[in-house]
Amino acid sequence: MKQLAFLVCIAICMMMSRQTSAQSAVQFKSKDNDSIRTVYIWHSDTLREAKKDSLTTIQSLFGHVKLQQEKTIFFADSVSINQKDNIVEAFRNVHINDSDTTDIYSQYMKYYVDKKYIIFQKNVKLTDSKGVLTTEDLQYDVNQRIGNYTSGGRVVNGSTIITSKDGTYYSATRDVYFKKDVVLKDPAYDLTSDSLLYNTQTQIATFIAPTYIRDSSGSTVNTKDGFYDLHNHKAHFLGRAKITDSSQSIIADDINFDDSTGISIARGNAVFKDTAQGISVIANLMISNKKTNSLLATEKPLMILKEDKDSIYVRADTLFSGKIPDSILNKRDTLDGITASNTRNPSDSSKRYLQGYHHVRIFSDSLQAVADSLYYSGLDSVFRLYTNPIAWASGYQITGDTMYLYTKNKKPDHLYAFENGLVVGKSGENMYNQVKGNTLNGYFKDGEIDFMRAKGSAESVYYIKDDSLSLVGVNRVNKADIIDMIFLNKELNKVILRNDADATMYPIRKVNFDDMKLRNFKWLDAQRPKTKFELFEE
Repeated sequence: MKQLAFLVCIAICMMMSRQTSAQSAVQFKSKDNDSIRTVYIWHSDTLREAKKDSLTTIQSLFGHVKLQQEKTIFFADSVSINQKDNIVEAFRNVHINDSDTTDIYSQYMKYYVDKKYIIFQKNVKLTDSKGVLTTEDLQYDVNQRIGNYTSGGRVVNGSTIITSKDGTYYSATRDVYFKKDVVLKDPAYDLTSDSLLYNTQTQIATFIAPTYIRDSSGSTVNTKDGFYDLHNHKAHFLGRAKITDSSQSIIADDINFDDSTGISIARGNAVFKDTAQGISVIANLMISNKKTNSLLATEKPLMILKEDKDSIYVRADTLFSGKIPDSILNKRDTLDGITASNTRNPSDSSKRYLQGYHHVRIFSDSLQAVADSLYYSGLDSVFRLYTNPIAWASGYQITGDTMYLYTKNKKPDHLYAFENGLVVGKSGENMYNQVKGNTLNGYFKDGEIDFMRAKGSAESVYYIKDDSLSLVGVNRVNKADIIDMIFLNKELNKVILRNDADATMYPIRKVNFDDMKLRNFKWLDAQRPKTKFELFEE
C-alpha cells in the first residue's frame, strides 16, 4: 500500500508540474491579423500551467528560464506566459540579448509578443559593448531595435557620462537621442543642452539645439549646430558659434577645433575680441592656436583698437598676433632701439605683438597711414611701419624709409620717421609747406599734431602768410641742423631754424612754384584712407 501511494503521488506531481530540459514552443496569434509568432522555451527548472478562465491558460516557468523569439533571447528567474493576450512577463534578474549586439537587464519585463514591444522596469541597464544606459523605465521596440525612456536616464561611455530626462536609443546605429535637461560630463569638457545626439561607437556628440560647453581650463563654447568627437578631441561648430577663453572670444559661421593641437579654424564673418586689450579682429578666415596663444587672420582682415572717441583701424592682406617670447620680456632693455621702460612687470594683455603683411592701411580720426608691413608691440604700444610708409595727420603728410607711430591710450602720441624723412602740407594750389631731414619726430596733443622736428641735413619750404592770411612770400631753407615746426589749431603756426641755417626769403611775386619742391617730393593724398570704410579700397 505504501508503495502504491508513493507512485500515485508521483503521478499527480507530474501532472501538476513538468521540468523542461528539452525544447518546447508557444505560438501566439496576432489580434490584428492572422500572423503567428513563436516563442521557444529552451529551459526552466519548473513549468506549471493554470487556467485563469475558460479561454485563458497561464504558463509559469521558474528557475533559470531561457526563452527565444527569432534573434532575441530572454533570461529570467521566473516567467509568466499569457498566450491569449500575447503577453510574456519576466521577474527578477531579467536579461535579454537582441541580435547578439544589445543586452538589456532589469528586474521586471513585460513583452507584447505580437507587437514585439517590451517594457522594462526597475534597475534597467542597456549595453552595446561600448556604452551603458541605465534608467528605471525603458520601452524597447524589437522590430525597430529602438529603446525609449521618459523618467530620466544615464549613459556611461568610457570616461564620458551623459544624463537627460528623456532619451531614445537606436541599437542598429548605436545612436542615443537625449532630450530635456541634457548634461554631458567628460574629464576635458562639461556640456549642457536641451537636445543632443550621441553615438556610443564613434563617441561623437552632435549638436541640434543651443548648447553650452565648458572645458577644464575654463574656456566656453556656445553653439547650436555641429559636432564634437570626444575620442579624437575634435569639434566642428556651425551657426555663429562662439568660443570664449578668459578675456578673448571668437565667433564665426563655421569653426573647426582640434583640442590635441589647440588649433581652431574659423571661417565666415569671423570676429575675434580681446576685452583686456580693447582689440577686435574681423576676417573671413582665422586660424588660432590655443597652445601658443597666436592668431592668424586672412581674407580681408581688419583690426580695431577700441577707444570711445577715436578708435584705430588696421587692415592688411594678412594679420598675425602672437605672444612676445619670454626671452624678450626678460631682457628688460630695448626693443628695436626703443627703451622699453614699461616692460617692467607687464600685464598679460600687453605681452602680445601684431604683424601685418602687405597693403597695410591704418585709419583713425586724427591719423591715417599706409605701408607694406607693420609690427605692433603691446609692451610699448608702438606701430612700426616698413617699406614706403606714409602717415597723414592734421592735413600733413609724413614719409620716410621706416616709421614708428607711438600710441597712448590707443591715440597717436609720437611719430618717428628715420632716413629720408619728409613732411608735406598743402598751403594752396600747387603750394606745399615742406620739411625734410634725416629723422623726423612729431608729437601729438589730444590726438592732434602739436610739434615736429626735422634733424640732420634739414631742408624746408615754408609759405608765409600775414595776419589776413594773404601770401607774403616763401622761406626756402637749403641747410640746417634742426628745423622745428609748431602747430596751432591743426595749422602750421611757426617754423624755427636752429644751428647754422642757410635760408632765403622769396617775395611771392618772384616765386616759381614748381621750383619750390624738395627732392623726392610727392603729394600722395590719393592713397590716404579718408574713412574707415575706405580701408579696403586701393
